[in-house]
Amino acid sequence: MPDHQSGHAPTPATDPEIEAERAFLATARAALHTMREDVLTTATVQDSSEDADYTFTNRVLAADRDRRADALVDFDEAPLFFGRLDYPAGAIYETDPDDPPSHTRTTESDRVYIGRRHVHDAGGSPLVIDWRAGISAAFYRATPDDPQGVWLRRRFGFSDSAELTAYEDEPLAADAPAAGAGGALLDAEIERPRSGPMRDIVSTIQPEQDDLVRAPLRPALCVQGAPGTGKTAVGLHRIAYLLYTQRDQLRQDGGVVIIGPNRSFLSYIRKVLPALGEVGVRQATIEELIDWVPVRRVEDPRAEGVKGDSRMAEVLERDLWSRLCPPEDTLVVERGARKWRVPPEELADTLAELRERGIGYGAGPNLLVQRIAHLVMRRIENSGEACDSRTLTELRRNRSISAAARAMWPKADPIRLVLGLLTDPERLARAAEGILTPEEQEAIRLPGRPRSPKSAKWSAADLALVDEAASLIGRPDTMGHIVVDEAQDLSPMQARVIARRCTRGSVTVLGDIAQATGPAAADDWRSLLAHLGQADDARLAVLDRGFRVPAQIIDYAARLLPRIAPGLGAPTGVRRAPGSLVTTAATDLLDDVTLACRGALKGDGSVGVIAADADIAAIHQRLAEEGWEAALVGETEDALDAARLVCVPASLAKGLEFDSVIVAEPARIVAAEPRGLHRLYVVLTRAVSALEVVHAEPLPEALDHPSD
Repeated sequence: MPDHQSGHAPTPATDPEIEAERAFLATARAALHTMREDVLTTATVQDSSEDADYTFTNRVLAADRDRRADALVDFDEAPLFFGRLDYPAGAIYETDPDDPPSHTRTTESDRVYIGRRHVHDAGGSPLVIDWRAGISAAFYRATPDDPQGVWLRRRFGFSDSAELTAYEDEPLAADAPAAGAGGALLDAEIERPRSGPMRDIVSTIQPEQDDLVRAPLRPALCVQGAPGTGKTAVGLHRIAYLLYTQRDQLRQDGGVVIIGPNRSFLSYIRKVLPALGEVGVRQATIEELIDWVPVRRVEDPRAEGVKGDSRMAEVLERDLWSRLCPPEDTLVVERGARKWRVPPEELADTLAELRERGIGYGAGPNLLVQRIAHLVMRRIENSGEACDSRTLTELRRNRSISAAARAMWPKADPIRLVLGLLTDPERLARAAEGILTPEEQEAIRLPGRPRSPKSAKWSAADLALVDEAASLIGRPDTMGHIVVDEAQDLSPMQARVIARRCTRGSVTVLGDIAQATGPAAADDWRSLLAHLGQADDARLAVLDRGFRVPAQIIDYAARLLPRIAPGLGAPTGVRRAPGSLVTTAATDLLDDVTLACRGALKGDGSVGVIAADADIAAIHQRLAEEGWEAALVGETEDALDAARLVCVPASLAKGLEFDSVIVAEPARIVAAEPRGLHRLYVVLTRAVSALEVVHAEPLPEALDHPSD
């Protein structure tokens, strides 16, 4: 590939344009360093004195100062800018009026540099414009048919050490100078070999992706994205964009959280937002979000399917409210020398009235105490005795009234509630009558005979049940925005967990129905969105162009779609790479996997070996015996950082990508779980350059015909 594509012909070593752009990059980096130093040297309020203590205020200001400084860190491996927009000389362009005031500027320059964050000089003039600013949208969306005022678009090429090495000009206006063949730098960046954690795609965002990144905070956005279409990147860049435009509101509403399928996936994406200048965004699995009890057991798929079904919400609600107990005896309240009596019928009516109000279970005991106190006070008043607010306060503290309220409306603990329900067959039968079959009830019982929450062997599926019970008792904290990646695997009960924390409807849902492997996974987005509380007005978008995965690999994996997702259209690969797909009939599986690894490691980028969970340890051991430092995903959180060669259990492959992938024994991946074909589809689409399928057993029927 040439070092640059433009109307100019000099080599980079003598090209004055390259030298000028490098000099500007150095100036911008120095300015960013100064901006960070200015933040770090900002004084807090003042020292505490005898008249005032500013210790807490200073601590808060210092924490905010550190957060702002972290957002201004210059990452060596991330170029400060990646593009430039040239406008006709003397033109004035304003940023979008919806941009935050601190970033809204009028540029009188005829060129604008687009980068990962805003950089200004000592006088406040912008050197680099944040890619999220309104004026930057033209970098992603302008075309010769719709130049959006842009005269020429320039893309920059960088080495792995972030040294500016090339540029490529694309004329957009009729009077712009002619340029060489366009698109080379963009294609090279998309296809560039990668290893380690995921990187941002801010320099290569495509128009259809940019439309989703810049979508408004509401309504909810659901992205059905085929493998390689960049749906995860869209979600991460969307967070960065929303924090740019709605930071104060999101912070006030509870912040932002990313929910991923597992820790390996979250480790893989952890560097994207910091590279975009955003720090402090929480990342968690659904289990970490609702960490009620320690998970010590892997659930049986049948039981997991039942526990994840939305019917369990009705079972839990029925069991909880069955604890209400109308009294059988008259309540006697002693006050001074007199006794006041409230008959059981009146108490029962009061209990029923509160129940019908739809209040949370946890609020009931206190409200019931107040109601009973009012009943007694009314009797006192009817006797001619004067009463005031102090009388009511006194009655609320009366032991007889408090004891009666506790007996009628017992307090509930969500963990003990679920424990009791799942260990008492008779209680479960009462709560699940007409909802779950006897076989389903038997399937979801906790193993053993746990006597306390600590002795119980909880599964991840149990966490959603405990959270459901907790929500019936009291409301959880809400969040400003939630991004759910690999959302197709959410069970309805897990979806309800998220819905409770996103009552304002600000959520981004990312996934691929064809990759749904969970026992209780939804078959379509509309049903899942209904469980998320977003069925009415959510925007459903489809990304079906694979930019990084070669068409040969996409087409090969798509052979499974008629079996696993009949109603889903096949994705399209935008590039073809001869030799990117190889199938190998093995005589000795471990020998042939080792041989495939040796060949893959001769190329550039990361290499992933994916096999059934039960087989991956043996493969990992064999590679170690060959002298390779192969990491094992799931063994440590930073496994993807540790080595270029990575062994991946099939169950943890979702969301990851490698330049080259060796898939060992597809038939065993399929046989390992009920949705094995879905799992295989996930595994086959982890490669972005080359895929080799090594098998000793026959391939699954859908794949068992010659490849190109």
